[in-house]
Amino acid sequence: MKKIDKPDEYWQEHLTDEQYHICRLRGTELPFSGTLLHHRESGNYLCTCCKTPLFSHQNKYDSGCGWPSFDAPLSADVIRYLPDDSHGMQRTEIRCAACDSHLGHVFEDGPAATTGERYCVNSVSLYFRGDSVS
Repeated sequence: MKKIDKPDEYWQEHLTDEQYHICRLRGTELPFSGTLLHHRESGNYLCTCCKTPLFSHQNKYDSGCGWPSFDAPLSADVIRYLPDDSHGMQRTEIRCAACDSHLGHVFEDGPAATTGERYCVNSVSLYFRGDSVS
């Protein structure tokens, strides 16, 4: 995985205020407010900051939690996992492995029929790229 190391000034110039707050400052969008929550097109979900492919539409499901949810990333090397003890909780933060953008958190309450994991991701942290039609 190629690492992308840009100064904070770069991200402030190239992201919207909301994208910067969520992706670089580890913010969270309000539940049920994200544009990709009910999104159902075929394609991949990429990192907003660096466009690294992170999740497939095939792994997206409706968890009812208020944020886009996936049961697995495209590959193990695209996600970085960090302990997160903020807000009085013990969680696992997920970040883009390429640019270190905050994506959300992963929980072990996902679909038992697949991975059992729920990657709970901010819509703002994702950029959708649909499958090309020939």
